[in-house]
Amino acid sequence: MIVRIMGEGQVQLDDAHFTELNKLDDELLREVEGGDEQGFRRTLTALLDAVRRLGAPLPDDALEPSELILPSPEASLAEVREMLNDGGLIPD
Repeated sequence: MIVRIMGEGQVQLDDAHFTELNKLDDELLREVEGGDEQGFRRTLTALLDAVRRLGAPLPDDALEPSELILPSPEASLAEVREMLNDGGLIPD
């Protein structure tokens, strides 16, 4: 799956990693819904770090369609709240 981190670029991520990412996504959803700014910031950083660690970056000139778009590391809680669907940022 091709994942875009807003403001950074795209990574190719194997579907096998989505169990780990979904755990972080579920935690992020709870923190956003609860307005936990500190927890939100910590978990968003952990989620993006995991995507970077587990994925293979695509070249900057690659223009592949992204199947999943994640917020930038600087995104606010309110901005991420607008991006969420019922299951979080990452579909189950």
